[in-house]
Amino acid sequence: MKKNLLDVEGIKVGQAQDEVALTGCTVIICEKGATCGVDVRGSAPGTRETDLLDPINMVQKVHAIVLSGGSSFGLEASCGVSQYLEEKGIGFDVGVGVVPIVVGAVLFDLAVGNPKIRPDKKMGYKACECASSEKFMQGNYGAGCGATVGKCLGPENSMKGGIGTYSIKLENGLVVSAIVAVNALGDVYENGKIIAGALTHDKKSFANGYEVMKSMAKTNGFKIDNTTIGAIVTNAKLTKAQCKKVSQMAHDGYAKAIFPIHTEHDGDAIFTLATGEIETDISLLGSIAVEVMEKSIINAVKNANSVDGIISYQDLQP
Repeated sequence: MKKNLLDVEGIKVGQAQDEVALTGCTVIICEKGATCGVDVRGSAPGTRETDLLDPINMVQKVHAIVLSGGSSFGLEASCGVSQYLEEKGIGFDVGVGVVPIVVGAVLFDLAVGNPKIRPDKKMGYKACECASSEKFMQGNYGAGCGATVGKCLGPENSMKGGIGTYSIKLENGLVVSAIVAVNALGDVYENGKIIAGALTHDKKSFANGYEVMKSMAKTNGFKIDNTTIGAIVTNAKLTKAQCKKVSQMAHDGYAKAIFPIHTEHDGDAIFTLATGEIETDISLLGSIAVEVMEKSIINAVKNANSVDGIISYQDLQP
């Protein structure tokens, strides 16, 4: 096993980033199409085609999920993905051609790097050209390029976030994987301890974002946009409604690894993509989704590197 979402057969992932402007996008491609659902918990989301995922709506399968930086500007990257898939003949047959079904979400990374450069149609297309079923890079790649965490004291005291993944396979062949771009207002935890988050002013220790927020209650000083976006990818047989349920449960993975989470200043969203091979119990699948999402978040920050003066997890290790 690769221990990442590429353990799900039929899935490709491509990433493109601007390492100077500090932004990028990640695309998850399923050329045959897969059932998809979404659950949004943050109060500042930026999304594409999520209404289509409602179980009452017609289209049953999607062909790609795009996770992108650039705030709402970054939604343009999805257009490049649509162009690429159409050129390959991949999409929903409408008689006169195919329409690729591309859903996506964006995170706010404009406070780092160059805010005037964002993922666009060209970058989305490039990510598709790089798509592979064999290799996936974690940390400062794709949508994780400009991601940061622990921003209650502002971007100058934040730490580097990133993109991460993790996968579990059971004896019956069920594979449950997660991918996540971690760009949270809150701190990131492992085993109850902060491993990345808001730093004290000397940048040598953690300030504890929750305690800082309580101390700022009279001023409400923490006003910066964030957002953690991700997906559960599985070979299970699921309906759109079941995909949404798995996404709901997977948000507990966010809550186990990030705190505070789902705030007014986050646009947290999780998609679930199911390729339809293995029958399984939804409660089991959703519980595994919590674990792989939590571990993906931890992997994202542990694999990130410092950049542009933003300290990473690796910088604080002995």
